[in-house]
Amino acid sequence: MGASLPPKEANLFKLIVKSYESKQYKKGLKAADAILKKFPDHGETLSMKGLTLNCMDRKSEAYDLVRLGLKNDLKSHVCWHVYGLLYRSDREYREAIKCYRNALRIDPDNIEILRDLSLLQAQMRDLIGFVETRQQLLSLKPNHRMNWIGFAVAHHLNSNGSKAVEILEAYEGTLEDDYPPDNERCEHGEMLLYKISLLEECGSLERALEELHKKESKIVDKLTLKEQEVSLLVKLGRLEEGAEVYRALLSINPDNYRYCEGLQKCVGLYSENGLSSSDIDQLDALYKSLVQQYTWSSAVKRIPLDFLQGDKFHEAADNYIRPLLTKGVPSLFSDLSPLYNHPGKADILEKLILELENSLRISGGYPGRPEKEPPSTLMWTLFFLAQHYDRRGQYDVALSKIDEAIGHTPTVIDLYSVKSRILKHAGDLPAAATLADEARCMDLADRYINSECVKRMLQADQVALAEKTAVLFTKDGDQHNNLHDMQCMWYELASGESYFRQGDLGRALKKFLAVEKHYADITEDQFDFHSYCLRKMTLRAYVAMLKFQDRLHSHAYFHKAAAGATRILLSGWHGFYWISNWTRCYIKLFDSPSKSTAEEDDEMSKLPPSQRKKMRQKQKKAEARAKKEAEVRNEESSASGVSKLGKRHVKPVDPDPNGEKLLQVEDPLLEATKYLKLLQKHSPDSLETHLLSFNVNMRKKKILLALQALKQLLRLDAESADSHRCLVRFFHTVGTMTAPMTDTEKLVWSVLEAERPLISQLHEKSLTEANMIFFEKHEDSLMHRAAVAEMLSILEPNKKLEAVKLIEDSTNNPAPTNGALGPVNEWKLKDCIAVHKLLVEVLNDPDAALRWKLRCAQYFPCSTYFEGKCSSAVSNSVYGQIANNPENGGSNHSDGGEIADFVGSNGKLETFKDLTI
Repeated sequence: MGASLPPKEANLFKLIVKSYESKQYKKGLKAADAILKKFPDHGETLSMKGLTLNCMDRKSEAYDLVRLGLKNDLKSHVCWHVYGLLYRSDREYREAIKCYRNALRIDPDNIEILRDLSLLQAQMRDLIGFVETRQQLLSLKPNHRMNWIGFAVAHHLNSNGSKAVEILEAYEGTLEDDYPPDNERCEHGEMLLYKISLLEECGSLERALEELHKKESKIVDKLTLKEQEVSLLVKLGRLEEGAEVYRALLSINPDNYRYCEGLQKCVGLYSENGLSSSDIDQLDALYKSLVQQYTWSSAVKRIPLDFLQGDKFHEAADNYIRPLLTKGVPSLFSDLSPLYNHPGKADILEKLILELENSLRISGGYPGRPEKEPPSTLMWTLFFLAQHYDRRGQYDVALSKIDEAIGHTPTVIDLYSVKSRILKHAGDLPAAATLADEARCMDLADRYINSECVKRMLQADQVALAEKTAVLFTKDGDQHNNLHDMQCMWYELASGESYFRQGDLGRALKKFLAVEKHYADITEDQFDFHSYCLRKMTLRAYVAMLKFQDRLHSHAYFHKAAAGATRILLSGWHGFYWISNWTRCYIKLFDSPSKSTAEEDDEMSKLPPSQRKKMRQKQKKAEARAKKEAEVRNEESSASGVSKLGKRHVKPVDPDPNGEKLLQVEDPLLEATKYLKLLQKHSPDSLETHLLSFNVNMRKKKILLALQALKQLLRLDAESADSHRCLVRFFHTVGTMTAPMTDTEKLVWSVLEAERPLISQLHEKSLTEANMIFFEKHEDSLMHRAAVAEMLSILEPNKKLEAVKLIEDSTNNPAPTNGALGPVNEWKLKDCIAVHKLLVEVLNDPDAALRWKLRCAQYFPCSTYFEGKCSSAVSNSVYGQIANNPENGGSNHSDGGEIADFVGSNGKLETFKDLTI
């Protein structure tokens, strides 16, 4: 390094390296320029100067200098190493690995280069190369603990756990008997726990347990030690010993559900397929003993509600609920909501709570107890009942209960939040947003309530107001940048969905792609942990993190965003099954490509002069508004960009704030396919993934890939209405294709002819017959009827009236229930909206759509979509007037621009007296 330079310049070169490592970049540049004055062609100095400039955000100069330095000294490992560091800084890991390998050909024993190479190999999951590099590092520096551990972890990641154990044992053999010293006990204990977990993973359970007992004194984390011990005992079938350890763990934390479940397994009272009555009695006795032992634990009182039935369930639920209603626990319903999936338990809970409510109204106390309850107990009982009826779809009863609770105690914030949620479920989104904002204004310091309010506003398409409200909790009031930097994905997804509903595809796509960038950043964030975790010996957490990263893109947020963008690019495919976010964007863009400027001018010239003048005026207003918004954003960023020290932090200006450039893609289907492949890899068991694949490949005319997607749909859920649509549509499309001419077409045709008889739904049946058989199997389901009607209109276009009749003959049957306040209907609001859109957009029958709208308005009187009689129940209040004003993002789904002007600096709605509507 700098070996070809004279002593003075060699020292300057060392100063460059030291300045780079200590981030004193100006000092390093000065030293580099001093060398280059005398030796302008010195390759290593040119490379180091380029690396320093790269850290100062002068990337183009940096690459030019590093390439020039490499050109001048191709045989310098420093030049190749620096070139690799430059690529690594730009996340070009494969190119960086190539550079590191070239450097190692020149200097094969360079520790720094080998270490950097190993980090990249771990990042890129080049596990074979990772093992080789780690072995070389260990052979060069066997006295370094990190090299032993790194070599073991490399073998573990490469699915060779037994070899990893051997390496760790060899490392332990190099240690003295009194190791570790006090300052390294935690790290050494972590290594021992990692070794035991490796033995367990390899199946050496007895050896792992023996090792655990042998090294118990050296392991600091006693809780993890006990958890590891009980895991091994259960796997070895030593259940009595396991039960003792679980009881010891429960004494430490009796609210841990895993410990309770483990104890059940050890005493033989756990089964995923249900328990016999005798087992239930024994389990009940077990938990009663635990309740006596741990009277303060809520888990040992709550768990029996999952397995008890009938009168015993009623009694246990009564004992569990009463003290929580008295105490006023808002999360009680959330705690009990999983019980609604158990047959009959929702009815028992309803009966129980109604008994408590009635007794509280009459005597002021619980049944069978002379003591009076505090007045708030009735309010919390009404609060629970409102959520109960909301869960069962009885929104009118739910609203009456929550209104009574608000009348009883109007200062409880949770009441307004729950009423907002009920109105959302009932279909009155503007009113839900208004109630959420009322709740927010009651406690301006609560971030959760603020976030819930923002979510309601976005659901009501009040985007500008939602943005104003969200930034109340961001740093320095900075808007988009701060929300993006915080990786606030729920906000970006909800914003993207709102923009999509409003037809603003550019902004919708921009929001969905922002989520994809977050996942890329999360993947990138693991890089620093490859060295940190080996140094700090957090080995179990490190391996768990790597496994999490490998399945990162299977997360629900990524799935939603990926599907949303594709939907935008592929719109126009009728049928109302869900396909979500990036994917939806690209689907719509494919079916409705954005017009060029020339096309717009051509269309403008065809308009009458008066309309042309109006259009130009609108365009000028829109441009002026956009310019003003940009100026405001720049002013805000300038104001917030000055720190306390007076230094200005200039943030990069977004060159495409409205996402217009994102829409200018040459091949939307190619973009959609990129995200589709990620979904197919990471979410193969999702119906939505294969619906997307079917849609994309049908548009690309990739018939066999579409058939593959169809077969996956039938495998996952053959009785789904969406699967039926795809099945009929696919073979109907194939049936209308021209006769095959080329060899490829003939081959595809032969595959289709061979596959069709294997599909049971079409075996020896025409598509029309298969459609009617599907109808007979699912005639009681609204969504299945709609699917059959849609396919009937495609198969036999002259029978659209019959298709409409199939839908109109649907009956909203009451679901089986013993509810005291009326039946629960089966139809869901979102399904009824989807059917209405089908009648309008696909079947093209406005009269039938109007009849359906009037019918659904009776079932959903609070729905703004169906204009129910009770919709926007708070419209008489000032909040409601603002929310329901079409200019402010009410039922007309605009973006709520003007209402944002009434939000003060503290987040309250102000200046009502100057408001004119």
